[in-house]
Amino acid sequence: MKGFNSFLLIIVLLLFAGVSFAQGDKKIEYEAEKNRIIEQRVMNIAEALEDKTADFTTLFDVLSSYYENPINLNKKNIKEDLLELQILTDFQVNNLLAHIKKDGNLMSIYELQSIDGFDVATIRKIMPFVTVNTEFYSPHTSFKEMIDNSTNAVYMRYSRILEKQKGYADVSDEDWIKNENKKYLGSQDKYYMRYRFKYMSNVSIGFTAEKDAGESFFGNKKATELFGLQQKKGFDFYSAHFYLKNIGKVKGLAIGDYHMQLGQGLTFWSGLAFGKMVNIMSFKKNARGIKPYASVDENNFLRGAAITLQPIKHFEFTAFGSRKKIDANLDSSADTTSNNYDGLSTFTSFQASGNHYTVGSLKDKDLLEETYMGSNVKYFNDNFKIGLTGVYSSFGGNIERKLAPYSKFQFNTNKNTVIGTDYSYIYKNFNVYGELSRSENGGIAQLHGLLASLDPKLSTSIIYRNYQKNYQSLRSNAFSESSKNINEKGLIFGLEAKPNRFWIITAYMDEFKFPWLRNLTDKPNTFGKDGMLQIKWKPTKKLEMYGRIRNKVKPKNNPFDVTEIATIVKENIWYYRYHVSYKMSESIHLKNRVEFRTYKRGERKQENGYLIYQDITYKPLSKPYSFTFRYALFDTDSYNSRIYAYESNVLYSYSIPAYYNRGTRTQLTFRYRIKKGIDLWLRWAQWHYNNVETIGTALQEIQGKNKTEVKAQLRFVF
Repeated sequence: MKGFNSFLLIIVLLLFAGVSFAQGDKKIEYEAEKNRIIEQRVMNIAEALEDKTADFTTLFDVLSSYYENPINLNKKNIKEDLLELQILTDFQVNNLLAHIKKDGNLMSIYELQSIDGFDVATIRKIMPFVTVNTEFYSPHTSFKEMIDNSTNAVYMRYSRILEKQKGYADVSDEDWIKNENKKYLGSQDKYYMRYRFKYMSNVSIGFTAEKDAGESFFGNKKATELFGLQQKKGFDFYSAHFYLKNIGKVKGLAIGDYHMQLGQGLTFWSGLAFGKMVNIMSFKKNARGIKPYASVDENNFLRGAAITLQPIKHFEFTAFGSRKKIDANLDSSADTTSNNYDGLSTFTSFQASGNHYTVGSLKDKDLLEETYMGSNVKYFNDNFKIGLTGVYSSFGGNIERKLAPYSKFQFNTNKNTVIGTDYSYIYKNFNVYGELSRSENGGIAQLHGLLASLDPKLSTSIIYRNYQKNYQSLRSNAFSESSKNINEKGLIFGLEAKPNRFWIITAYMDEFKFPWLRNLTDKPNTFGKDGMLQIKWKPTKKLEMYGRIRNKVKPKNNPFDVTEIATIVKENIWYYRYHVSYKMSESIHLKNRVEFRTYKRGERKQENGYLIYQDITYKPLSKPYSFTFRYALFDTDSYNSRIYAYESNVLYSYSIPAYYNRGTRTQLTFRYRIKKGIDLWLRWAQWHYNNVETIGTALQEIQGKNKTEVKAQLRFVF
């Protein structure tokens, strides 16, 4: 606890030292409103993803950048910027640009109401991120002007679980040698540091460093002595980037760490991607090409260089290369004396957790070299776009993964080439789009979609996908039911109706088929479905409520099978949610939710779970502080009936915990502006369980009924 106590002492001293500098000015109100809007937008997206892992740091970055430097709707070439907000559809943006081309520049933001596809709700969503004026950014901005109008931000974050976990207990050297994964290498403290230089959305330079809980900081002397490990780099993970956008013919340039997003994500996509969401018009992906990487996902990014050029009008050319070390399991039993031995090590699996807190996991770190080289050429005009992508990948070792029967067609060699073409065509209020891709082994995957505004009050979204069982692309992230774009056929149909300005009705139905075996599904040609209905009512700016029903049915092995012949049963899950949000005043915002979930697999007894929570957000005007508080009650029969709920966190951090077992969860996030340019966040969150005596398993096990996390973050902006 020594490190934690020292850190808290520093925070307290800073807090009291800064009281005299607290400013009750408009900047405080601006920051509070900015954080509220961005967090609400991220929450709307995050809650649809549930247990799928995602990194929202880039989304936070994008929204924050456009909030601070709103998109001028009268500026040329803003289509990609507007689509990046994940709010407008292609034909909404096209209608806006056509209106400006025909009638001249907008005189007011409220002129949007006269444009087809822009209702009051949509305008309210984009208003924080756009503006209307006659001042335009000059591509010939001087270096001095760029420095004068840029922002620098430094973030320092600390977090820790207060209760002692099993992995931090003392063990003898003899026991540790017998089981190298018997304890963690480092302390329970988690450290994070980030620096970012930004000029509008055109220049970004930064670096990030992180040490997870359990990882060693500048090595573990005892582990070095017993196992010969060397870890002297301080933080376990480092990342850095240099990024330029829209500088003459250079539309994008990245050196260091970056993301690459192309087409609909079928051929190649790294970074955050959305699947099924309540907003059915977001089923279509809007690829942004090169994006700077500034997060701490230690696997899902590229490291090298990338450039996008527009040598002539309507054509763009992108080239990228990446080479970095990734975690993998080395097969120490491989026969290196055989005649066909090629001098390369053999690896049995990839490791994607990014955690290096035991001897075994640290041994797996950075063992395998991963290389990507790719290019994309794109033709586009106002209504049509077509692109061709080719990506070659290779690994510096022999890949011999231990595949199960259901995964026998998955990637299991050390090189691959994937080629794909994507398209998008807009005609009035109809948008057809898609992508077709082929991997080196002959596997084919395709996706085709339609967005249509049938009426100002009715929109539809349809996607058909067909991913063959032997399609192989480790960087594929297209729309699907499964986590990988393989072994799946499906058709999803969604509708959004706005009968008047108070009501929004959204629904979708997805039916899918799995041609080959799946994990826990030992028969081919099985079927599933996923349907959702949500009704939202917003009578005033202060009050909003919605009800949601969702049913998901998927095939699974019969849990009662006692023979080797598998029989398939239905895994049937129902979700019921009622949510209300009420703004009592300019300072107090309340949110309440009641959610119920049922889970049934075959003839097993139905398992139920419920969650009830109350959120209070208090942000007094012209005050340097604010806080959010949640108190939640939950009771589930098992992990199968768990319920996910997004909750407030410190800036650029996020949490979507799973509520299961029986108990309460309490969290308090406090923000204080010490002085202009210095902000402090403190967070306390605790699980209390009524029906268990231990929490967690293996090295994360805690003896007791409570699990408490504390977090502190300082931000310096200059």
